[in-house]
Amino acid sequence: MTRSFKIAAAVVALGLAGGAYFLGQEHAFAQMTHGSGMDHSAMHAQMHGEGGSVDHSAMGMPGLRGMDATDQESTELAIMFDGFKTMTRTVENLENGIRTVTASSDPEVMDALVSHVTGMIARVEEGRDPKIMVQSPTLDIFFMRGENLVNEIEITDQGIVVTQTTDDPELVAALHKHAGEVTRMAEGGMDALHQMMAER
Repeated sequence: MTRSFKIAAAVVALGLAGGAYFLGQEHAFAQMTHGSGMDHSAMHAQMHGEGGSVDHSAMGMPGLRGMDATDQESTELAIMFDGFKTMTRTVENLENGIRTVTASSDPEVMDALVSHVTGMIARVEEGRDPKIMVQSPTLDIFFMRGENLVNEIEITDQGIVVTQTTDDPELVAALHKHAGEVTRMAEGGMDALHQMMAER
């Protein structure tokens, strides 16, 4: 397990807040509702609390909380979902992993993004699954085999650059899949999250 941070001095002001975690979104909630007969509409209502879809702001959305997630982590997720239109993202699928570049034109969203990504990669390395209610099942393998990942994070003028590589073919496939899931959410926000949950 190797992690390399290369942080450009010009962007240290982004403020790498401690804690936080990484982009991804859907498994514990699916576990909680699997086999319960709860359809997507009911899941949507439960995730948003009483009144369901009255307010589509992500702030305060119960589904962004987790069994081992801090309030700060949940707040950062909400900031990113609410500010998804300010975000840009590119993904390069490598033979042995991925290289992604993600950024936001909004300083608050960028701060949340940096803290989220660095914090989640730290969680993967420590095997500490936050079990966010809407977390993707794709993340499970990362928490089980995180020691087989080599993670490099660099903050540049273009955004936060993450390179993750491994010799484990199943981890490579999961990296490719999850990168696509994150891109869908970066492009579509909460609507994309709801669509992916309905597809499961």
